[in-house]
Amino acid sequence: MPEEDLVDIKFRLYDGSDIGPFRYSSAATVDMLKQRIVSDWPKGKTVVPKSANEVKLINSGKILENNKTVGQCKVPFGEIAGSVIIMHVVVQPSLAKTKADMIIPLELATSISKKKEG
Repeated sequence: MPEEDLVDIKFRLYDGSDIGPFRYSSAATVDMLKQRIVSDWPKGKTVVPKSANEVKLINSGKILENNKTVGQCKVPFGEIAGSVIIMHVVVQPSLAKTKADMIIPLELATSISKKKEG
């Protein structure tokens, strides 16, 4: 693999600590990066992603899409050859229940209300 097809990436966590740097092919997807972040997440952190779906990667102020490749996400402006790209990591835990799951059907709410009154 030619040297220019490889990219060094470091992942900056919410507390300022880092994971990496790691060397990736420019054909690697954002989803692959997220999988690596979850598997290499440091022990003892208060916020821990349970899956790659809970991880958001930000590069140059943009949230990266899972299906994009590292090569598509690189920002050439001001990039120095051989430098490490720093991507910011945000963890957004999935909600256990959606709002639709939390809506009580009208019939159930009415029967609960009647039981309380009686």
